Amino acid sequence: QVQLAESGGGLVQPGGSLRLSCAASGNIFSIYVMAWYRQAPGKRRELVATITRGGSTDYADSVKGRFTISRDAGKNTVYLQMNSLKPEDTAVYSCYANIQIAAALGQRGYWGQGTQVTVSS
Repeated sequence: QVQLAESGGGLVQPGGSLRLSCAASGNIFSIYVMAWYRQAPGKRRELVATITRGGSTDYADSVKGRFTISRDAGKNTVYLQMNSLKPEDTAVYSCYANIQIAAALGQRGYWGQGTQVTVSS
């Protein structure tokens, strides 16, 4: 069994910052791409940021320059540092990871349960 557990969401004023964490646990042989998605009420799920095992990153245009994704391989954890938050960043943020649970098996995707981020004054 593999689980992804997010933390760090909450209520923040516009212009503020939050740091999300997502820790993978269970039978893990290797973790490949890790990512953060978000979904606001009434909207489609949006890819926010990705990071490869080698550390290459990519961001949605809407968060470039404000959000930073990083990972700690030793802790099987991915982070999302969110600065200069705007009301339109309000959404449920979910982490995603491509994980291989054994050397003889291929990788598959796993999702966290999501954490609410609300940006409001």
